[in-house]
Amino acid sequence: MTLPKPFRALLLLALLALPLMQATPAQAVQPDEMLADPALEARARELSKHLRCLVCQNENIDDSNAALARDLRLLVRERLVAGDSDEEAVAYLVDRYGEFVLLQPTTRGWNWLLWAAGPILFVLALILAAVYLRGRARAEPSTEAGLSAEEEARLKRILDENRSS
Repeated sequence: MTLPKPFRALLLLALLALPLMQATPAQAVQPDEMLADPALEARARELSKHLRCLVCQNENIDDSNAALARDLRLLVRERLVAGDSDEEAVAYLVDRYGEFVLLQPTTRGWNWLLWAAGPILFVLALILAAVYLRGRARAEPSTEAGLSAEEEARLKRILDENRSS
């Protein structure tokens, strides 16, 4: 199957552009948010990669254009300028917004149950499947008898009548 030339050209263009789109992530950090100290700015960027945008929820605050994400970026930078360590700045945000602000929540408290639920359910499913398959293998074979000679003759007669009509 061959595609018309315009479609081939569009497909080729899309395939060539794909690596470029993935190689340059969209950064929402505005120039007026950036710190003058490159070391502090690098720390802020690293922290922002691990903080969730509370509006977008599956983006870090560095990539989000939401107003709340901007506020969180500014808050992180404000805490770093105030002299907080990375851990203190993150703890401040967690105290203020809860653990949901972390893209990768901790495994302390009840969170361990969330982390363990997937593997536990998978092992449980494997055990149930093994029990079911073992039960099927040990089950008695069906004791149903086939058709008797009289029933077979009757069935043949019915089928022959249906074919002829």
